Amino acid sequence: MKLVYYLVFALWYALSLLPLRVLYLLSDLLYFPLYHVVRYRRGVVRKNLTASFPEKSTAEIVRIEKQFYAFFCDYVVETLKQFSMSEEQMRRRMTFSGTEDIIRDMEREGKSFTFIYLGHYCNWEWIASMPYWFPGDVSCGQIYHPLYNKAFDQLFLKLRSQYGARCIAMKETLRRIIEMRRQGGKHVIGFISDQSPKWNSIHHFTPFLHQDTPVFIGTEKIGRQMDALIYFADVTRPRRGHYHCHLYRMVDDIGQVKEYEVTDLYMQHLEQMICRAPQYWLWSHNRWKRTRAEWEKRMQEKA
Repeated sequence: MKLVYYLVFALWYALSLLPLRVLYLLSDLLYFPLYHVVRYRRGVVRKNLTASFPEKSTAEIVRIEKQFYAFFCDYVVETLKQFSMSEEQMRRRMTFSGTEDIIRDMEREGKSFTFIYLGHYCNWEWIASMPYWFPGDVSCGQIYHPLYNKAFDQLFLKLRSQYGARCIAMKETLRRIIEMRRQGGKHVIGFISDQSPKWNSIHHFTPFLHQDTPVFIGTEKIGRQMDALIYFADVTRPRRGHYHCHLYRMVDDIGQVKEYEVTDLYMQHLEQMICRAPQYWLWSHNRWKRTRAEWEKRMQEKA
């Protein structure tokens, strides 16, 4: 496994040394075989887009589909580039606003935690550079789902932690956050919560992109326990190779809203962001493979 890790790392690092403009040429070349020959997950992408935008014509759906695959190729080469990007390069290409609001709110309200809801939108790997935009007394972390392939898991852990953020495995989230509370200080944690939960992790469904959608509620549950501030990461792509993430507060007080309301709000904000420029969301993920009807059936059999 170590040999695989070092070989892949060496190859990826060597490719990352190429200028981004050259990598974008590789991206353009990759698009044709990925979309037209390999047809990577095209059935899933088409199904997701058609169900999410019933008001759009087939021609519009195909246009978004092609734009998504072109962006996905860019995401691949941008992630490769990340292995050797300097802090100056990353700060220039991935900018943030709203970090000062988080610091102000935490100090004014005496909070130890801010939880940021993220999505697989635009280049979510570059958002790991968020620690560059916070002062040194604020620790940043991100919840991640470990990859099955250990070599690739190590590679992505190295990639995501190189900016100073802690990478917290999903199953260890509550334990690690309790440890951070005991240590004191200010902590900003990012949660990517737009994936499909496993059957035993489903507790709530919400309307999302015209579909009844199972959602993770862990961010909200832990947020209530920690009395955390709740923010949303709204990301835009002004031009190729440049992103901006605006962080804004979703609720005034998590303790004063009904159960699941924060989760529902997150999905609403995510939907608004996706509808603005749908090609930048990860449509190749089989988001709606678990239905409410099947879930209810399983619950009845379990009872």
